[in-house]
Order: sequence, then structure tokens, then C-alpha cells
Amino acid sequence: MTFDSELLDVNEPVSSGSPALDYILAGGFAARRIHLIEGQPGAGKTTLGLQFLLEGRAKNEKCLYITLSESKVELIHVAYSHGWSLDGIDIFELVPPELSLDQEREQSIVYASDLELGETVQLVKDEVERVGPARVVFDSLSEIRLLAQGALRFRRQVLALKHFFTQHACTVLFLDDLTETIDDLSLHSLAHGVVRLEQIALNYGAERRRLRVHKMRGRQFHGGFHDYVIRKGGLDIFPRLVASDHPDAGEMWKQALSGVPALDALVGGSLDYGTSTLIIGPSGTGKSTLGLRYAYEAMHRGEKALIISFDETQAIFERRASGLGMDTVPFTQSGQFTFRQVDPAELSPGELTGIIREHVERQGAAVVVLDSLSGYQQAMPEEQFLLLQMHEILTYLNQQNVLTFLILTQSGMIGNMQNPLDLTYLSDSVLLLRYFEMDGQIRRAVSMIKKRTGQHETSIREFAISEGGIKVGPALEGFRGVLTGVPVYEEAETSVASVKAV
Repeated sequence: MTFDSELLDVNEPVSSGSPALDYILAGGFAARRIHLIEGQPGAGKTTLGLQFLLEGRAKNEKCLYITLSESKVELIHVAYSHGWSLDGIDIFELVPPELSLDQEREQSIVYASDLELGETVQLVKDEVERVGPARVVFDSLSEIRLLAQGALRFRRQVLALKHFFTQHACTVLFLDDLTETIDDLSLHSLAHGVVRLEQIALNYGAERRRLRVHKMRGRQFHGGFHDYVIRKGGLDIFPRLVASDHPDAGEMWKQALSGVPALDALVGGSLDYGTSTLIIGPSGTGKSTLGLRYAYEAMHRGEKALIISFDETQAIFERRASGLGMDTVPFTQSGQFTFRQVDPAELSPGELTGIIREHVERQGAAVVVLDSLSGYQQAMPEEQFLLLQMHEILTYLNQQNVLTFLILTQSGMIGNMQNPLDLTYLSDSVLLLRYFEMDGQIRRAVSMIKKRTGQHETSIREFAISEGGIKVGPALEGFRGVLTGVPVYEEAETSVASVKAV
């Protein structure tokens, strides 16, 4: 049995103009097929359509933008806001004169308000035959829906356009602004692929945007929601991180020293690259300083480090680090160190993942510190999904042989502590910091309560922070209840009891 090869979709995928979206679509849009891009006004459909055509222009393909909702002047302004020029892209507009900013109407402009649906579709066909484009953006189907004045007629006209564009070997993006209160699923059945753009307003902070591929025939695309932002230059898309999609860099088991011998002894000699360490404790116990100590020592070994801070500005961080004898400015200037301050109210979880991947894959960061997860939780309040995402992030970083530190602040100062998140089971190692009172002074204690990759001390050591950095003292022997914040010196109790007995 033989097949006509012309009937098979054997062409390479057509790039969307966004490498991230091409990754999500497993290569890009299907060649010579119809795709539906839907989303409410402001979601970025026009911007995505322009990126698609600009990519075609860069490859010397003929491109056509058919607009029934925006004028040519408005499209040029949109492109200009992104630093783009639409020279070389044909724009065919069918708009009422009152929507145009241009008072001198060109003869090629036809008024859609004076036309019947059939005439409008015919004009579109004539323009496509005149230009002969390889890529077409049709903006928008909502105008065709209004002219059709009925679901059956609308479906028939869209089906006719689909066959027409396929016969002319066009790769087409139909834009739909979802003005219908009920989703028109009939469009999904007609389109080869469907991508929906969503815009979500939160109670506080910037709105969140995300996209989802509903369908792409014959393609194993990356499903689920993918965050994106609209910036100058187009849609900046952050594909959802799937750790299994990234190959394991291989087991190196390189050891990471802190530069503090007593601390290294406490953790069993060293921490291992390709593992994650959770540092937990109340505010002010030195969690960030402890993470910085490992990053600073790694930079002295010639490695690159990244600290993402939700709670501290760069100026305060540099002043604090310098006061502890760990001046990071020279490493920042040389490109070895990056301090990235982020605002939880403005940052989506996907964008955070994108920042981490950028520094690990392209800049070669070997140490990553997230300070703190309490701030990250505000960026993603759905705790159950935060845990799933953290699982993917930590698995990915471990596979890339990155030494990762997670900082988590516990509520309370002395006594029983409450964890906002239970990440101990996700982390390979756990360092616990505590305050305790002794001789009228507030002191700090450090202990390691978990390490998957080897042995570690079970003792509790005193932990101090000074101008010279951090110091780890000997084990607090003879004390009971250090982790409760109010320890008891058992030897003293025994001596007193003996005296009373005599």
C-alpha cells in the first residue's frame, strides 16, 4: 500500500519566534496547518502573532497580517513599543473608518461594516492569492463570528477558510479574544493546534499570565500551564520545569567545604555537590550567613554562585557580607557571583525557575541559594503545588550537580517552632539553628539532623557570628533541652542534689 507523500505532514515544524514556545510545542507550529490562539484582551495574542510573522520575515518568507479589529497604525504602534519594524510584512485591514487613526484612507482599505460575511471572506481570499504568504495571522475570529450571526454559518465559513489556507500551503494563526461567554469548542475541533493565553488578577501584586497548549495533533507537546510575561521584545515564556526532560550530568560527588573546620566536622566532613541542604531556624539565627559561607568558599575555589533573595536588597546584603569578612563585590565584578533580588508580589513561580535555569545552564552556577522559601511561598500561595514545584527544582539542580541551599524561617523565637512548609523530606540534608538562653545571655546553637549521603555528628554545637565571620564551638555537653530554648545543665543539678542528700 502506497501513500501520496504530498498528503503527509512531513515538513519541519514552523518556528513560533519564541524558542521557549517552540520547546513547549515540541518544535513549533505544524507547517501548512491552522492553529487557534485564544485569550481575553490583554493576554498578548497580537504580540505573539507579530513574533510569529517577524520570525518568518527573518527567514525570507512572505508574511501577511489580516486584521478586522485593529488598524495598521495601531499594529505599527504595538510593534514600535517592542522595538520592532513591520517593514516587509503585508498588512491587510478591514476596519471601519472610525477605528482608524489615519484620516487619509488608502484605496486598498475596505470597510468591514459595509460588507456581508461572504464578501469579507472573499476579500481575504483575494488578498492571500495576491500576496502568496507562507505565514498568516488572522485577527480576529470574533469579527467573523459577529458577521455570521449564527453558530452554523460561522463554523462553515471558518471551515472554508481552513481548506482555502491549506490549499495555499499557509501556516495560519487564528486569533480569538473569547468574547463569547461560553467557549466555542467547535473551533478546537477545526484547528490543528490550540494555544490558550490566560491573564489572572491576584488580590495583591502584578497580574499573572500563563499559557496552555490544549491540543497539537500528532505532537508530544509539553502540557500543563507555563508562565509568561510581556516585556519589550515580546512574550518571555518560562516552560514548566520537568526534571526528567533534562539529562543527568553524571555523578561527580565533589565535596564542598565551608572553610570552617568545626562546621565541616559537624556535617560529616563536607556537603556534596548534587545535593540540597535545608537550613531552618527562627529569624536572626544566621541562616543566610551560613548559606553565604558555603557560596563564598566556592567562589574562592573559582566556581560561580547565585543567591536569590526575597527579603534583602543588594546594598544591605553587600554591607552585611563585608561586615562578616566575606566581601562579595570583587566576585560580582568578575562575574563569578550574582545576587538577584526579587519581589514575591511581581514574580511568578515559572519566572523564578527560568532565572535558576538561566544561571545554571548558561552561566555555569555551581552553588544556588534560595533565601528564603518563606518569601517564595508568597509568590505561590498554593502550598501543595509549591511542594511539587520545589520537588522538580531540587531534582533538576541535583541532576546538574549543583550545591543547593534552601533557607526557611520558622515562626517564633524560643520554644516550640512552627514550620510554614515541611520541606525536610525533599532535602538531602537539614541544618537546624536555634536560640537558647544561658547565664543571662542569648546564644545560638547549630545541629545537623539529616544527611542522606553520609554520616554526620549528632551533637549540638554553639554557633556564633562576629566580624570575623561564623564560629562553631564544641558540643554543648552536659546540657538538656537546648533545642527548646531553655536548657538545663544536668551536672549542676546533680551536684545540688548530692549536697542536699548529705
